Amino acid sequence: MKTRRSSAGWAIACVFIVFYALFPVLWILSMSFKTGDDINNGKFLPSNWSWDNYDTVFDTSLFTSALRNSIGVSAISTIVSVFLATLAAYAIARLNFRGKRLILSLALAIAIFPTVALISPLFDMWRSLGLYDTWLGLILPYLSFTLPLSIWVLSAFFREIPWEMEQAAQVDGATAWQAFRKVIVPLAAPGVFTAAIITFFFAWNDFAFGISLTASERARTVPAALAFFTGESFFQQPTAAIAAASVVVTIPVIALVLVFQRKIVAGLTSGAVKG
Repeated sequence: MKTRRSSAGWAIACVFIVFYALFPVLWILSMSFKTGDDINNGKFLPSNWSWDNYDTVFDTSLFTSALRNSIGVSAISTIVSVFLATLAAYAIARLNFRGKRLILSLALAIAIFPTVALISPLFDMWRSLGLYDTWLGLILPYLSFTLPLSIWVLSAFFREIPWEMEQAAQVDGATAWQAFRKVIVPLAAPGVFTAAIITFFFAWNDFAFGISLTASERARTVPAALAFFTGESFFQQPTAAIAAASVVVTIPVIALVLVFQRKIVAGLTSGAVKG
């Protein structure tokens, strides 16, 4: 009897938590289909379903250019961060040198450093160096935060891979690079995917750097562009249009999580237990 009550209690708690987490998302989704004064009707569902807000979003150059910037900046940041973090984490896991723990501690400290503390100096520095309002001006700050965290995650995976497997590949004629690329990296795939997802989400969702280090549609990303969004006209309340834009930019995140769900879970749990 106790077991049934306990299971029922956990089931109710899980349903409540899921509902609590998804309700704001469902509300935004519902609002994105409302038009005109329907957004103030106080009802959850729209009175008349309409795709007008999505048409407005994709007809606005501010959003379409920001979407291209977000995709480009996030993709480049993810590729560069994962590549460099993989090499650095492998060296930390395999090589014995003094100060290894200090490097990992500093990497974790940098990863949790408040971003707002860097905005003012980066603003002045980027304007002097000509990096203000450029993709590179956003990619470099993203790497400064995602690279240390990726190194921390990947080093835990590389430490758990048996050294003998790499040695066996080299005995069979593989070079050190081939053994690393064809043996070690595939075995650490959950960690690589975890680092890639962390990097992509940080770059995709960033608002502080996007709003402070850009000044035009040339490099402004979606989270920052939404702050300047006015909808179909300047005098129209843009709430429903912003909700539609939010739904659009959430779709890639949901798709990535669904496609790589198992690898993400494996990466997070294995890193936590084995690290």
